[in-house]
Amino acid sequence: MGQIDWTLFGSEALYVLASAVLCGSVGLERQIHHKNAGVRTHALVGMGACLFTIVGMYPLLNAAHPITWDAMRVAAQVVSGIGFLGAGVIFVNRDSVRGMTTAAGIWLSAAVGMSCGAGLLLLALVTTVLYLIIVLGVGPLVRRLPGSDRRMLVRICYEDQLGVLRRVLTASTEMGFQSSVISTRQRRESDPPSVEVVVRFSGGLPLRDLVAELSEIKGVQSAVIFEDSHDSDE
Repeated sequence: MGQIDWTLFGSEALYVLASAVLCGSVGLERQIHHKNAGVRTHALVGMGACLFTIVGMYPLLNAAHPITWDAMRVAAQVVSGIGFLGAGVIFVNRDSVRGMTTAAGIWLSAAVGMSCGAGLLLLALVTTVLYLIIVLGVGPLVRRLPGSDRRMLVRICYEDQLGVLRRVLTASTEMGFQSSVISTRQRRESDPPSVEVVVRFSGGLPLRDLVAELSEIKGVQSAVIFEDSHDSDE
């Protein structure tokens, strides 16, 4: 059992604490937006990356244990391992991919944790602040820019008499969309009987993200984006 180097313990504990706080801040933003990975996941990823980095550098920092060690090997393995963890929060639904920002946040948390482990606390702090600025500030600004989604409609087919349309409109409102029903049509030839409704959604996230969410609602048979042929900029 190795001896504790108390001259290094204080700074190492500070590095782990800093990684928990900074990466937890990244996770807090994800949790506020009801994503799969929240404060606990990001904080644990950051602390683990920080500790791996400290362990990889420890023989170089502790003169009592002059072991030849390539600290970059440990860092490289952390990066590789985080890739598998990030892949676990990415979901593919038809032609829509969800979870990319959360996966990138986990990847960034590992980098912040490694920076803390290497003693680069100021760099880790600046990176965390930039993440929050980009996600909370730039993201909503980009979504306000004119895009092709405003010319698109969504055709939703759902089972009749189950209150599905109410759940669809509620879910879209919770995601920040405003909705306007363009047309409805009974499909009594289908079994079970269903309804086809065309809706225009505006605001919020990209329309494909909304469609992916609506497709998961019980009773929704299909949700398809198509271009409004009557909408023209001219």
